[in-house]
Amino acid sequence: MAVNIDTVYQKVLALANKEQRGYITPQEFNLFADQAQKEIIDQYFYDINQFSRLPGNSTEYSDMLSLLDEKLSILKSYHTASVSNGVVNLVNLPSDLYKIGTVIYDGTIVEEVNSNELLNINKSPLTRPTLSRPIYVNTASGLEIYPNTIEKVNMTYVKKPNTPNWGYIVVNDKALYNSSTSVNFEVNQAEETELVYRILTLAGIAIQKPELTQSGASLASAQIQQEKQ
Repeated sequence: MAVNIDTVYQKVLALANKEQRGYITPQEFNLFADQAQKEIIDQYFYDINQFSRLPGNSTEYSDMLSLLDEKLSILKSYHTASVSNGVVNLVNLPSDLYKIGTVIYDGTIVEEVNSNELLNINKSPLTRPTLSRPIYVNTASGLEIYPNTIEKVNMTYVKKPNTPNWGYIVVNDKALYNSSTSVNFEVNQAEETELVYRILTLAGIAIQKPELTQSGASLASAQIQQEKQ
């Protein structure tokens, strides 16, 4: 379930207005909301890298990798791409691609390697890629698939989130929420509090209210510590 943008905005306003710390306009909020959402999603990948190095926790609801995977599930998608002369170019990649997950050919996982590894792999007939042991290199122009006789691959990927937007109409010089033009956050419901804290921090910097920045950062830090204990 996505996070309702009006719920977040009202909480941000309530905290920002406490002790007259400042008003955040809808335009400012939408900019901060987009940035906060991107930061949260990027953090998932850093956390996955960190927790993948640690022993797992088999307790239900407590394994961090499982929890992170669940949070990313809202953005997971699937795509079939055609391969031309061993290359999946950018045109054939999904337009909303954010991060590639697993590349699959005929039920076999295509292993990702870097360009340096590719040179060593191709030196020996024993390690050279085959249809039963395909590989790919992720380049700026697309995916290079080996062997180059492959004509189609499937892939899982994390898509770019929709840009959040608090839509509104102006009545008597006051902005009122308009659900028909609004776009909710495309992150897990569990991230509602994190969104509020991150937006507060960004807002404090923009409106030059250091106490607001400190408040948001302090609340966010406390939450992160609690999650990782």
